[in-house]
Amino acid sequence: MELGHFRLGMRTVKTGIAVGICIFIFHFLNRGTPMIASLAAVFALRQDVETTVKFGKSRILGNSIGALVAALFIFAHRELGSSFIVEVIGIPLCIMFIIILCDGIDYNSGIIGAIATLLIIYFTIPTTDTFIYALDRVVDTFIGTFIALAVNHLIKTPIPEKVSEINEEIQQLDTEKAELTQLEEEKSESNK
Repeated sequence: MELGHFRLGMRTVKTGIAVGICIFIFHFLNRGTPMIASLAAVFALRQDVETTVKFGKSRILGNSIGALVAALFIFAHRELGSSFIVEVIGIPLCIMFIIILCDGIDYNSGIIGAIATLLIIYFTIPTTDTFIYALDRVVDTFIGTFIALAVNHLIKTPIPEKVSEINEEIQQLDTEKAELTQLEEEKSESNK
């Protein structure tokens, strides 16, 4: 359905359904906030199941890296006395470590997700929890990704709309390619 520049497509509907299912499941399982699962579902749900699997794996890896670094820092922070100075120096160092690690393993697409997970876990963790809390957030990512996969598998997108979504993503990639080409030209100019 379209109204001028605004449209309601199946991917939008499926994303809303996936988030609704996350909220429903977390409520009835008394699992706490469905924030991470909902974010994972939104991030993972794409135009088809194959692409959803790809983005879901990316989200899971990024969240796992962020959760591991958060758990290690929380442990170190408590061992060093939980001071403000440790936090103000340690969190930026953790962020730099995540960037270096993700870049080193050629996983640049996961940097933002890993850092977001680190920050969410660190700034929302109950004082009595560490590793289990971080592990639960990774499990939340699995839950949200699985829900996105299930919704995408069970609710089929009509072919014309699927083609339209693919064309939009191709346009976005073309724009990003043009930006990359421009950056490469700027880099080449600055090396002269």
